[in-house]
Amino acid sequence: MKSYYPVIRALALVILMFGLTMLAPLSLSWVLDDGAVGAFDEALLLTVGTGLGLWYATRKVTRDLTIRDGFLMVALVWTVLPIYAALPLVLQLNLSFTDAYFEAVSGLTTTGSTVIVGLDELPVSINFWRTQLVWLGGMGLIVLAVAILPLLGIGGRQMFKAETPGPMKDTKMTPRIAETAKGLWVVYSLVSICCVLAYQWAGMSWLDAIMHMFATMGLGGFSSHDASFAYFDSPAIEAVSIGFMLFAGMNFATHFVVLSGRSLRPYRADPEAGWFLLVTLGSVVGIAFFLDFHDIYPSFVEALRYAAFNVVSIATTTGFATTDYALWPFFAPLWMLFLCSFATSAGSTGGGIKMIRAIVLYKQVYRELTRAMHPNAVHLVKVGRDVVPANILFAVLAFGFMYMVCIVAMTLVLSFSGLEIITAFSAVVASINNTGPGLGQVGPANNYAGLSDFQTWVCTFAMLLGRLEIFTLLVVMTPAFWRK
Repeated sequence: MKSYYPVIRALALVILMFGLTMLAPLSLSWVLDDGAVGAFDEALLLTVGTGLGLWYATRKVTRDLTIRDGFLMVALVWTVLPIYAALPLVLQLNLSFTDAYFEAVSGLTTTGSTVIVGLDELPVSINFWRTQLVWLGGMGLIVLAVAILPLLGIGGRQMFKAETPGPMKDTKMTPRIAETAKGLWVVYSLVSICCVLAYQWAGMSWLDAIMHMFATMGLGGFSSHDASFAYFDSPAIEAVSIGFMLFAGMNFATHFVVLSGRSLRPYRADPEAGWFLLVTLGSVVGIAFFLDFHDIYPSFVEALRYAAFNVVSIATTTGFATTDYALWPFFAPLWMLFLCSFATSAGSTGGGIKMIRAIVLYKQVYRELTRAMHPNAVHLVKVGRDVVPANILFAVLAFGFMYMVCIVAMTLVLSFSGLEIITAFSAVVASINNTGPGLGQVGPANNYAGLSDFQTWVCTFAMLLGRLEIFTLLVVMTPAFWRK
């Protein structure tokens, strides 16, 4: 048991820091007197008390985290923290543990699925807490921990490598891993402030602006209104949201280099940025023409407005909606569901397999086709000017295989449990891609409240798999991981 003390100590500090984030909604509840102070008081005491207790029990540990510890630490953080995140929901809303844990996981994994009906009537501090979870999960609490834990004597390189999305995790922006994490958070925070100001300028109240900034920058899709962005019915607000969703869907490492170097050249050098914008914005125009062709809206301009917001929202795995796009001709929502599987960049707050993996998979397929015609020719898989190393290529292929296996397996499980196939498939795809709304029973006009407890846990597991990019979680579940 003592061999796991370094992990427990690091986890204790993360739980402690996470507990302190409850001070914001607690203060808001106290100021507004919305009736949720007691729930946050109890949740704060339980969370901070647990963190302090675990830290005290392991305070004498000095060993740094190994690679194995890093995987276990990341898996524990993303499965344990939602328990504490769910406490205010259980205490204030009397949700079952299953539903509250699902809601908390949905927030921290930036999925945006919800089981709560009547968001407009909730205490403001509860909606604030839900959306704040998305913002914290967006860049990853592990990255935040990496920036702080070294100051407490705990190195964080292995945690950072296990958490950071994308196949090329060793690329560093700064010489020290803590400085890298801090750089990411500085960019994330600065752009978040700009997002709040832009929302307020476009017509939102300050509280709505802050809460929807949390969800926009985290690409999580939680809203303080049941109608989501349809509540505002504002082209200006939708335009602001589109801009910041596109920004958050790109690699924050690239944003960091652009801001620190005061040059836009890194965007051109980023192999994902161009494809991300081309595929996403091209889909917006294509679906707008498709909707106009089918006379869904009275004019092309109106079709473009609804296509732009909803396509960008789903492609970036955010999950906001301004209309029930499930009522559009079936090709449109199906294409949008396909987009959320790969459109966002590695190093962004989005989900899915990431654009970089899609590019590598496409180029590998093309190489195999060329090799079939010219067996003796030498063809290398390149991303930009760089040759993709064989180990990364094999890892991407393995990831793609496991991604499909997980989708098929969990779709069959949900179908076996009684869900019709469209709902089952879209719920799994939306969950593993951390998108939120699916189709059918879990479409944009509905939510996940109608699922049974078993079905809810399947979707919860899918969200965790997607957030940890499958292998981080599966590695911990293998018998070989636990052998000495």
